[in-house]
Amino acid sequence: MKAERIGVDIPVYDLSLIRGLWEGRVKKYKQRQKKEEERISKSALAKVEQQWQYRIACRKLKSAEVTALQCYLERSALSETHLLPNDDKDNDADNKKFIFELNGKKWMKLPEDLQYMTYLKEWHIHGTRIPEIPTYIEAFVDLHVLDVPKNGLTKLPAEIGKLINLRELNVNYNKLLSIPPELGECGNLERLEMTANGKLAELPFELSNLKKLTHLDVAENQFAGIPVCVLRMESLKCLDISNNRLKDLPEDIDRLESLEMLFLHKNNVRYVPMTMTNLIHLKMLVISADELYSIPSQLVDNPNIKLIRLYDNPIHTNNEDMNEMNTDADAQDERDKEFIKTYIETLQDRDTQPSYTTKVSLSCLL
Repeated sequence: MKAERIGVDIPVYDLSLIRGLWEGRVKKYKQRQKKEEERISKSALAKVEQQWQYRIACRKLKSAEVTALQCYLERSALSETHLLPNDDKDNDADNKKFIFELNGKKWMKLPEDLQYMTYLKEWHIHGTRIPEIPTYIEAFVDLHVLDVPKNGLTKLPAEIGKLINLRELNVNYNKLLSIPPELGECGNLERLEMTANGKLAELPFELSNLKKLTHLDVAENQFAGIPVCVLRMESLKCLDISNNRLKDLPEDIDRLESLEMLFLHKNNVRYVPMTMTNLIHLKMLVISADELYSIPSQLVDNPNIKLIRLYDNPIHTNNEDMNEMNTDADAQDERDKEFIKTYIETLQDRDTQPSYTTKVSLSCLL
């Protein structure tokens, strides 16, 4: 009798199929994980959380510290986290398409294609050798910021009056001899800076139409008095007319009802009119006191006004020394301006302020 063989079925699997199955599952899991990470990164909850944490931290700081922190963030990679208190649109990558920037002495004229980019909202042109702004700027009706310092500009085109949406204009450290009256048609202008234009001594009366202007800087020019148009700027809060040729202030300076800060240092002002006491919103007054002989006691005694009287009292120098000093006059003026701004920022967090700052020179004859 022959023994029958018992058959056993042994399943045989292809290992490559099993590996393919698991690799497929791993791939799907990674895809789901990636989608979830993208969803979280696009979610507004994380940004809201960061912004609230930033604001909570700022409440524990002084105003000067907050300002320093903001400046640091603006100069660092942290600004990409959108933690700044400014609107998110300022940091949005999409809005960068509406900003034109140009820097460097190598530029002597604007790119030709610029005239077709009428959708731009901001121009930032610094330190070039471009002598003038082209007339086709009138087509940029959506322009909000025109920032063109240190370019050697000799004039502004009359077409600038067509920029009805312009908010900020910076023409500091150029060579402007005059300002076109058409600028007064920019009714939405809020900030106007014209520091250190050398021979600029007048402003057209048409600028009195700038009813929304809150900040005006005409320091380091040749103004012999506060222009009449400035006294008609009813919303003006900050006026810097330091380092000019002022000797007296107008009696109707109280027209500037909204004025909060007035910088008059490096002038030869001798008399502060009594009408200055009518400026109920005034918080800070900086004035050179070398030739000042009359100032209302209400301004001196008012605890709500930080009055800073500067005494320069320079030592007399010979002609050779004066010639050497004149060569660096522009650089020194800029450093002085930065110094006084930094000094004032430190005072804003103090409960009291010094009544004067003085540099004394003494000589003795034996």
